[in-house]
Amino acid sequence: MKKIMALVLALMLVLGSVSFAAADEIKNFRDYQTQANEMETFCYHYSQAAVDLNVLSNCYEHLLTNDNTGALIPAAAKEWSSPDGGQTWIFKLNEDIVWVDYTGEYMADCTAYDWLTGLEWVLNYHKNQSANTSMPIEMIKGAKEYYEYTKTLTPEEGKALTADGVFLEMVAVNYPDEYTIEYTCVDKLAYFPSVATYNCLAPLSADLIAEIGVDGYFGADYTTMWYNGPYTITTYIYQSEKVLTKNESYHAKDSVKLFDTVTIKMVESIDVAYEMFVAGELDYIELPASKLNTIYNDPTHPYYNNLIEARPTKYSYQIHLVYDKKNEDGTPDVNWNTAVANENFRLALYYGLDATNYLARTNFINPLSCQNFCYTANAVAVNSAGVDYTQLVRDNLGLQYSNTTFARYNPELAAQYKAKAIEELTAAGVELPIKMTYYIAGNSTTAKETADVFANLIKTCLGEDLVVLETRTYVSKLNTEVRDPQLAAIYINGWGADFADPINFLGQETYGEDNAYYSQSYSKINNATDPQLIAVYTEFTRLVNEAKAITDDLDARYAAFAKAEAYMLEHVLVIPWSYSVVWELTKVNNYSKVYSAYGNQSERYVNWETSTEPYTAEQYQAFIK
Repeated sequence: MKKIMALVLALMLVLGSVSFAAADEIKNFRDYQTQANEMETFCYHYSQAAVDLNVLSNCYEHLLTNDNTGALIPAAAKEWSSPDGGQTWIFKLNEDIVWVDYTGEYMADCTAYDWLTGLEWVLNYHKNQSANTSMPIEMIKGAKEYYEYTKTLTPEEGKALTADGVFLEMVAVNYPDEYTIEYTCVDKLAYFPSVATYNCLAPLSADLIAEIGVDGYFGADYTTMWYNGPYTITTYIYQSEKVLTKNESYHAKDSVKLFDTVTIKMVESIDVAYEMFVAGELDYIELPASKLNTIYNDPTHPYYNNLIEARPTKYSYQIHLVYDKKNEDGTPDVNWNTAVANENFRLALYYGLDATNYLARTNFINPLSCQNFCYTANAVAVNSAGVDYTQLVRDNLGLQYSNTTFARYNPELAAQYKAKAIEELTAAGVELPIKMTYYIAGNSTTAKETADVFANLIKTCLGEDLVVLETRTYVSKLNTEVRDPQLAAIYINGWGADFADPINFLGQETYGEDNAYYSQSYSKINNATDPQLIAVYTEFTRLVNEAKAITDDLDARYAAFAKAEAYMLEHVLVIPWSYSVVWELTKVNNYSKVYSAYGNQSERYVNWETSTEPYTAEQYQAFIK
């Protein structure tokens, strides 16, 4: 990957930037999100959801960011170094960073102490409820001890703590002056600077907390939060629109390209967004399957020459299984919980589902470009021989990539596991076929069509005697209507790395650990009672922690993680499913944007090359070179 990035950069230097005259640049960009992806919180340090981070990453300046090849570059920190080979990391800050409110009014200077305040917030159980703790407590000396210490306090005592006193005594972070911050890691961690792009190490003004209080920040909205990044949020209308406005006090506004405003329209569906693009109301659109089919098969269509296959996003999508599902009356769904604890049932799903038709909902022209066979995403980590970490996982699984068939699909093997599952589940008193409850947004035609394709592929591949998909709808918020009451049997979710290491993914699925996001929030594995299932999860967790303990040899670390991930997939604790490789119509050169396989910098509206007319496929070939 590093060689590819270097080649891309070299070609850019030789060929020159493929650009347009200044008059052709978009000044006020118009984007969209579906209403199913509305923000859930403005508390940046708490959120672990892309729906929030994609917006809020534009409002905060991190220590580091990425360029359009994925390389780390300065942001709030003008330089960084490690004097001891990777255990101590020193960041020298720019001295002209300030905090402003949503109107752009100056509120305070931004100094090193703000990064301490942010880290204390994340590690304080009573302030942040364990969110985003996994990275710092695994990496920064004393962070785990401080987190555990705060859990022993009353809520009032925990909320009263600041970045002075006990925090500085316990956690190995320091600010020798107002514009220098030092972190001491538990060991030599070469990848630690990549964490500096993620919100667990984002700054937070102590003056803001003094003004609005701990509860005020946890429940902040766009008018009460402070900003030190490239944009402020000047308008927020729930399920309607957000307007980001250029921060005139942004320290780098003269050296990076910003839009005057970015308006994000909230739409009912991608089909609605497409009509808005055609009407000139949006500057970018991911094409739904029906529209892509229409354009692709009609050479006379006005957008025929503008079809662009997008760069893959950083997200690896999986089918997440729920091990403690509830009925609508709050009682356990014994039928599903018994079935999903059965390994042969999970293996029948794993080998028996040919996802090709499902992937075609995203990319019918090249559906297999979307296939995914690992939990961890591509390009998160590469060993010293230049081998991507996901290839190590596939080698452990003996799984070869195919560009002609969905490579994991094995109907003969699936039939064997299905027969065993039916025998065992019948003996256990499970009612067949098992209803696999799946929720979609009730107002999304696209989601309904995709769910129908999903239901049909289950029927086609596995028949109707073992399992059937039962699609249900929620009104506005998946988390409160479905996830919190534990009504779904499965979720299809994407996860992206927070920094450049496989623990980003595997650490979300471990057993009995507070900061394992998917275990706590989705699978509910910690509530499971089946001894065999618990034993498998316990062994997987042991393998993950064994790999995590290797810090002095990255090759050995990646090999150990690959062994743990292969074990997880062999026992089908989750089912890797897809990548999002969409076709689009766009007025943005995606190859000018921040690009990274980790962190939350890739959605920043910074340094985008744009055109007031949609780019053509021919122009994009030049960008790709």
